[in-house]
Amino acid sequence: MSIEIEVKARVSDSESVKKRIPAGAVYLGPYEKSDQYWLIPPEYGAGPNFPSGIRVRKEKKSPEEPLTRCLVCFKIKERRDAIEVNDEKEFEVSDAALFTELLERLALVKGQGKTKTGWAWEYEGITIELSLVAGLGWFVELEILAPAAGEEAVEAGRKRLLALLNTLGITEDKIERRYYTEMLREC
Repeated sequence: MSIEIEVKARVSDSESVKKRIPAGAVYLGPYEKSDQYWLIPPEYGAGPNFPSGIRVRKEKKSPEEPLTRCLVCFKIKERRDAIEVNDEKEFEVSDAALFTELLERLALVKGQGKTKTGWAWEYEGITIELSLVAGLGWFVELEILAPAAGEEAVEAGRKRLLALLNTLGITEDKIERRYYTEMLREC
């Protein structure tokens, strides 16, 4: 089990950010991620341990292949100032259509969806994603996986993420505190 410590920020010039990726970063390649959220019907109430529903993500790592890999995720989300701290559980399923049928049979309701395309790097234990989010524009997402969500781990992660954000030439006023799904609902 691990905890995500993450920050995302708006990017006005994606090419400029790409050029500022640290030289020691390992290029992980391009990606496309198509997410569909499934929610507990309002009459049942989500509750504190299942606030965001289930995310079904279809993804591919290269432009030539179809969206074939299917990852299912559920998490407990928490915002700590500009940082997201998420207790995330994720697993792969072999048949997205069959899993979707299961969600429908369990009476979950199709919620917001989103699509992201971009490039990823790994730098000193931080995943860097430069993403074009359909309908919203460019963002950089920085993420650390930590073994626990204690204050010391979160604070150390926050400092590392903000330092890397600065290295990328992105000021803290560009940090986006809302989730993508919130922003998409506002469009």
